[in-house]
Amino acid sequence: MSGLHDFAERGGLGAVMNALGAQARAAAAAVREASAETRTAALRAIAVRLREAAPAILAANADDVRDGRAAGLSEAFVDRLALDAKRVEAIAAAVEETGEIPDPVGAVMASWTRPNGLRFSRVRTPIGVIGVIFESRPNVAADAGALALRAGNAVILRGGSDSTRSVREIGRALQLGLKDAGLPVEAIQIVPTADRDAVGHMLAGLAGAIDVIVPRGGKSLVARVQDEARVPVFAHLEGLCHVYVHAGADPAKAVAIALNGKMRRVSVCGATETLLIDRAVAKTLLPPIADALRAAGCELRGDEEARSITPMTPATEEDWRTEYLAPILSIRVVGGIDDAIAHIARYGTSHTEAIVTEDAAAADAFTNRVDSAIVLVNASTQFADGGEFGFGGEIGIATGRLHARGPVGAEQLTTFKYVVRGEGQIRP
Repeated sequence: MSGLHDFAERGGLGAVMNALGAQARAAAAAVREASAETRTAALRAIAVRLREAAPAILAANADDVRDGRAAGLSEAFVDRLALDAKRVEAIAAAVEETGEIPDPVGAVMASWTRPNGLRFSRVRTPIGVIGVIFESRPNVAADAGALALRAGNAVILRGGSDSTRSVREIGRALQLGLKDAGLPVEAIQIVPTADRDAVGHMLAGLAGAIDVIVPRGGKSLVARVQDEARVPVFAHLEGLCHVYVHAGADPAKAVAIALNGKMRRVSVCGATETLLIDRAVAKTLLPPIADALRAAGCELRGDEEARSITPMTPATEEDWRTEYLAPILSIRVVGGIDDAIAHIARYGTSHTEAIVTEDAAAADAFTNRVDSAIVLVNASTQFADGGEFGFGGEIGIATGRLHARGPVGAEQLTTFKYVVRGEGQIRP
């Protein structure tokens, strides 16, 4: 980073950020050309360095959490920010797992031969330089760095001001692992300032250095990125996730899935925020579901019909549009699968939806008609996680419809090129 200080003296923040971009572009070429074995060695070395750095990471995180609470951050936000020994180990283990997944670079996606003898292949290739802008969760730094590296990319990471110390320490471990494997440390860089203007420079593309931006944070961050970015964006909207308890639901599964989807961890984007329950089974299934949720400390907000079955706070129109990230669940009684799908289409964010049913036709109708990135049958929405998909972690859940959708893992951080082999053919 010493060279960046020279740039700063000559040109301020813009020069610093453009220097980050130039260094990332140069490092991306080295990472692209490195063997899969070298990238794997780097990921294993990073996991070792993260475990060694655990005391420093936890000390830095304690300072971030202290300042966050003093600044009035919500408990849901603090939960996303806070690390403990178990979470640091999970970060290292996720990097290790990323090192074990198949390297996507160079994989042949399709191949065919034309009548003229030309042999065509569609081959995975790195995107180049990934810019990741995220809030609160310091683990994103390690996940994003590892996944970008697995896919042969360089990455520039800009964490939120609330997690500056934590991200800095994680970044040191990432770069030490790169150095151990003989790769340039500039392949994973942390923006060295909490100045909000740094985000603007990234959105402008750092003089052409950044190929794609991945935002990971709240609605306001994602909206700013989408409004201002001059480079492509893998959009990650808020996770307003639904569970629909169909008339054909198994009662035990309905209770377990509703409870886990909401309360396993309320601050993740895959947490259930709205429960839709079929009128045909609401009187029998809603009471045990509500009892289990209340016993776990969840506040319930329901429509008039739900409240006539079991006591809860009245739901407002805003509740159907709210990602609580807290132990609060909105509940609506619906007339059937058409009503459930219509509610999701109106209020959902195309993130994750689940149906609980033993009716195969209803399950197929739900999965075919619900247009979200992840659609589950008889499983908790909390499985909306790249690690659970076997991706070795994720940068985020992309809710757009182009290039990447759902968990953004290493494979989604590649593009492709066509390799055409001939034997002297010329076009007539």
